[in-house]
Amino acid sequence: MNIKGKYVMLRAMEKVDMELVCSMFNDPELEDAVVGWSFPLSLEQQNRWFENNMSDNHNFRFIIETPNDGAVGIATLINIDWKNRHAGHGIKLANKERRSKGIGTDSVMAVMRYAFDELGLNRLNGSWFSNNLASKGMYMKCGWKEEGIRRKYIFKKGEYRDLVEVGVLASEYYELISKNHYWEL
Repeated sequence: MNIKGKYVMLRAMEKVDMELVCSMFNDPELEDAVVGWSFPLSLEQQNRWFENNMSDNHNFRFIIETPNDGAVGIATLINIDWKNRHAGHGIKLANKERRSKGIGTDSVMAVMRYAFDELGLNRLNGSWFSNNLASKGMYMKCGWKEEGIRRKYIFKKGEYRDLVEVGVLASEYYELISKNHYWEL
Protein backbone atom coordinates (compact mmCIF):
# COMPACT_ATOMS: atom_id res chain seq x y z
CA MET A 1 0.00 0.00 0.00
CA ASN A 2 1.36 3.41 -0.94
CA ILE A 3 0.76 6.33 1.41
CA LYS A 4 -0.64 9.39 -0.30
CA GLY A 5 -0.21 12.96 0.81
CA LYS A 6 -1.69 15.94 -0.99
CA TYR A 7 1.42 16.27 -3.17
CA VAL A 8 3.70 13.37 -2.31
CA MET A 9 3.46 9.63 -2.31
CA LEU A 10 5.34 7.50 0.20
CA ARG A 11 6.15 4.02 -1.00
CA ALA A 12 8.17 1.05 0.14
CA MET A 13 11.90 1.35 -0.29
CA GLU A 14 13.26 -0.79 -3.15
CA LYS A 15 16.79 -1.93 -3.95
CA VAL A 16 16.83 0.49 -6.89
CA ASP A 17 16.55 3.36 -4.31
CA MET A 18 19.80 2.47 -2.57
CA GLU A 19 21.86 4.77 -4.80
CA LEU A 20 19.68 7.75 -3.74
CA VAL A 21 19.81 6.73 -0.06
CA CYS A 22 23.57 6.22 -0.20
CA SER A 23 24.07 9.64 -1.79
CA MET A 24 21.96 11.25 0.95
CA PHE A 25 24.05 9.64 3.72
CA ASN A 26 27.23 10.75 1.94
CA ASP A 27 26.08 14.37 1.53
CA PRO A 28 28.10 16.29 4.17
CA GLU A 29 25.68 19.24 4.31
CA LEU A 30 22.64 17.01 4.80
CA GLU A 31 24.34 14.78 7.36
CA ASP A 32 25.50 17.83 9.32
CA ALA A 33 21.87 18.95 9.70
CA VAL A 34 20.39 15.65 10.88
CA VAL A 35 20.79 13.47 13.94
CA GLY A 36 22.87 10.33 13.56
CA TRP A 37 26.44 9.54 12.78
CA SER A 38 28.32 10.40 9.65
CA PHE A 39 30.78 8.10 7.96
CA PRO A 40 31.52 7.32 4.34
CA LEU A 41 29.06 4.74 3.06
CA SER A 42 29.59 2.59 -0.01
CA LEU A 43 26.77 1.47 -2.27
CA GLU A 44 27.70 -2.12 -1.40
CA GLN A 45 27.25 -1.38 2.32
CA GLN A 46 23.92 0.32 1.61
CA ASN A 47 22.73 -2.66 -0.43
CA ARG A 48 23.75 -5.03 2.37
CA TRP A 49 21.83 -2.90 4.88
CA PHE A 50 18.77 -3.08 2.62
CA GLU A 51 18.97 -6.87 2.35
CA ASN A 52 19.25 -7.23 6.14
CA ASN A 53 16.44 -4.82 7.02
CA MET A 54 13.74 -5.13 4.36
CA SER A 55 11.44 -7.36 6.45
CA ASP A 56 11.71 -5.54 9.80
CA ASN A 57 8.21 -4.81 11.16
CA HIS A 58 9.48 -2.36 13.80
CA ASN A 59 11.22 0.00 11.38
CA PHE A 60 9.60 1.29 8.20
CA ARG A 61 11.46 3.47 5.73
CA PHE A 62 9.55 5.02 2.85
CA ILE A 63 10.72 6.73 -0.31
CA ILE A 64 9.17 10.16 -0.81
CA GLU A 65 8.10 10.72 -4.42
CA THR A 66 6.66 13.74 -6.18
CA PRO A 67 4.85 13.64 -9.52
CA ASN A 68 7.47 15.83 -11.25
CA ASP A 69 10.72 14.64 -9.68
CA GLY A 70 10.23 11.00 -8.71
CA ALA A 71 12.17 9.91 -5.61
CA VAL A 72 13.28 12.94 -3.58
CA GLY A 73 13.91 11.63 -0.06
CA ILE A 74 13.02 9.25 2.74
CA ALA A 75 10.53 9.25 5.61
CA THR A 76 10.67 6.86 8.54
CA LEU A 77 8.64 5.24 11.27
CA ILE A 78 11.25 3.56 13.47
CA ASN A 79 11.48 1.74 16.77
CA ILE A 80 7.76 1.04 16.67
CA ASP A 81 6.50 -0.03 20.08
CA TRP A 82 3.34 -1.96 19.21
CA LYS A 83 2.30 -2.40 22.87
CA ASN A 84 2.63 1.25 23.91
CA ARG A 85 1.63 2.52 20.43
CA HIS A 86 4.45 4.93 19.64
CA ALA A 87 7.29 5.27 17.13
CA GLY A 88 10.13 7.54 16.10
CA HIS A 89 9.86 9.60 12.94
CA GLY A 90 12.16 11.56 10.66
CA ILE A 91 12.54 12.69 7.06
CA LYS A 92 15.40 13.62 4.74
CA LEU A 93 15.07 15.40 1.43
CA ALA A 94 17.90 14.63 -0.97
CA ASN A 95 18.26 17.93 -2.77
CA LYS A 96 18.20 21.33 -1.12
CA GLU A 97 16.41 22.81 -4.15
CA ARG A 98 13.42 20.67 -3.18
CA ARG A 99 13.29 22.00 0.37
CA SER A 100 10.91 24.81 1.38
CA LYS A 101 8.39 23.73 -1.27
CA GLY A 102 5.93 21.89 1.00
CA ILE A 103 7.30 18.42 0.26
CA GLY A 104 8.53 17.93 3.82
CA THR A 105 5.32 19.20 5.41
CA ASP A 106 3.17 16.99 3.20
CA SER A 107 5.41 14.01 3.94
CA VAL A 108 5.09 14.55 7.70
CA MET A 109 1.32 14.95 7.42
CA ALA A 110 1.08 11.75 5.35
CA VAL A 111 3.19 9.80 7.86
CA MET A 112 1.05 11.06 10.74
CA ARG A 113 -2.17 10.10 8.97
CA TYR A 114 -0.78 6.62 8.27
CA ALA A 115 0.60 6.18 11.80
CA PHE A 116 -2.57 7.33 13.55
CA ASP A 117 -5.34 6.24 11.15
CA GLU A 118 -3.91 2.97 9.81
CA LEU A 119 -1.47 1.69 12.43
CA GLY A 120 -3.40 2.96 15.45
CA LEU A 121 -0.36 4.56 17.04
CA ASN A 122 -0.92 7.17 19.74
CA ARG A 123 2.33 9.10 19.56
CA LEU A 124 5.26 9.93 17.31
CA ASN A 125 8.66 11.04 18.62
CA GLY A 126 11.37 12.99 16.89
CA SER A 127 14.31 15.29 17.43
CA TRP A 128 16.36 18.00 15.76
CA PHE A 129 19.40 20.09 16.48
CA SER A 130 18.57 23.35 18.24
CA ASN A 131 19.97 25.33 15.27
CA ASN A 132 17.88 23.47 12.65
CA LEU A 133 15.22 26.14 12.21
CA ALA A 134 13.84 24.60 9.01
CA SER A 135 12.94 21.33 10.79
CA LYS A 136 11.56 23.24 13.76
CA GLY A 137 9.30 25.37 11.57
CA MET A 138 8.05 22.42 9.53
CA TYR A 139 7.27 20.17 12.49
CA MET A 140 5.67 22.95 14.55
CA LYS A 141 3.44 23.70 11.53
CA CYS A 142 2.46 20.00 11.65
CA GLY A 143 1.43 20.25 15.32
CA TRP A 144 4.54 18.80 16.99
CA LYS A 145 5.53 20.06 20.44
CA GLU A 146 8.97 20.59 21.95
CA GLU A 147 9.27 18.39 25.03
CA GLY A 148 12.81 18.94 26.23
CA ILE A 149 16.45 19.43 25.37
CA ARG A 150 19.23 16.91 25.73
CA ARG A 151 22.16 19.23 26.37
CA LYS A 152 25.44 18.54 24.55
CA TYR A 153 24.02 15.19 23.41
CA ILE A 154 25.28 14.64 19.85
CA PHE A 155 28.92 14.97 18.76
CA LYS A 156 29.40 16.30 15.22
CA LYS A 157 32.15 18.32 13.59
CA GLY A 158 34.24 18.42 16.74
CA GLU A 159 31.53 19.74 19.07
CA TYR A 160 28.67 18.52 21.21
CA ARG A 161 25.26 19.75 20.11
CA ASP A 162 21.99 20.16 21.94
CA LEU A 163 19.19 17.87 20.77
CA VAL A 164 15.59 19.09 20.96
CA GLU A 165 13.19 16.23 21.75
CA VAL A 166 9.74 16.60 20.19
CA GLY A 167 6.53 14.65 19.85
CA VAL A 168 2.98 14.69 18.62
CA LEU A 169 -0.04 12.80 19.93
CA ALA A 170 -2.80 11.38 17.77
CA SER A 171 -5.28 13.72 19.53
CA GLU A 172 -3.11 16.74 18.59
CA TYR A 173 -2.98 15.58 14.97
CA TYR A 174 -6.77 15.20 14.83
CA GLU A 175 -7.22 18.64 16.41
CA LEU A 176 -4.82 20.15 13.84
CA ILE A 177 -6.59 18.69 10.80
CA SER A 178 -10.00 19.70 12.15
CA LYS A 179 -8.71 23.30 12.37
CA ASN A 180 -6.65 23.56 9.19
CA HIS A 181 -8.73 21.12 7.07
CA TYR A 182 -5.48 19.77 5.64
CA TRP A 183 -6.95 16.76 3.90
CA GLU A 184 -9.96 18.54 2.42
CA LEU A 185 -9.74 19.39 -1.27
